[in-house]
Amino acid sequence: MRLLLLSNSTAPGRRYLEHAADALTDLLTGVRRVLFVPFALADHGGYTAHVAAALEPYGVEVLGAHQDDPIKLFNSAQAVFVGGGNTFRLLRELYARELLAPIRDRVTHGTVYIGSSAGTNVACPSIRTTNDMPIVQPTTFEATGLVPFQINPHYLDPVDGDTHMGETREERIEEFLEENDVPVLGMREGTWLRREDATLTLGGDAAGARLFRRGAKPEEISSGTDLSALLETMGRYR
Repeated sequence: MRLLLLSNSTAPGRRYLEHAADALTDLLTGVRRVLFVPFALADHGGYTAHVAAALEPYGVEVLGAHQDDPIKLFNSAQAVFVGGGNTFRLLRELYARELLAPIRDRVTHGTVYIGSSAGTNVACPSIRTTNDMPIVQPTTFEATGLVPFQINPHYLDPVDGDTHMGETREERIEEFLEENDVPVLGMREGTWLRREDATLTLGGDAAGARLFRRGAKPEEISSGTDLSALLETMGRYR
């Protein structure tokens, strides 16, 4: 199983996906065609064109899952890229189009998976740790489970002196852990996870990530850390 799970697709001062160029170059070696899943945004055609332009330097052809029978397109692609946007809308469309199970099946049998933000959320067992507003209602929060733990993309640290009175991201994750006993990796902007079968590594920005577990203090995770032990997670959801 080969996964690249990005916290975000655009870094400040850089073009779309540019901050992850080295990881993409490695992952897309030998890939001729990428099936892009644009359903987290409303403009499927425009989104697909944007991604196709960004991936053109890698020498791959990009087809949108909305352009034809997606199962037929899957059969001709060596990689699937699930883009960011609204996670609730994305998951609803994946169920409505009966794509969740085919994605899981093909990725577990060798198709490369790239996810960004919402696309990273749906690689988890559930989308319960997304930051997005539930603008639509999917039939369930259950996702692909390509990794057995939860991820919170775009993780933001508390800011000293901030006058905002709402919950911090850390507090929201701790609320999740009160109801669910499964690790949550808060991935800061510019970071990503690489899975190569049984090996899982945090990459990207030096800011790293924070690992939350029930009953434990959050743990700082630096870029380059081997997180393969998380693949043995046995989470309990309510």
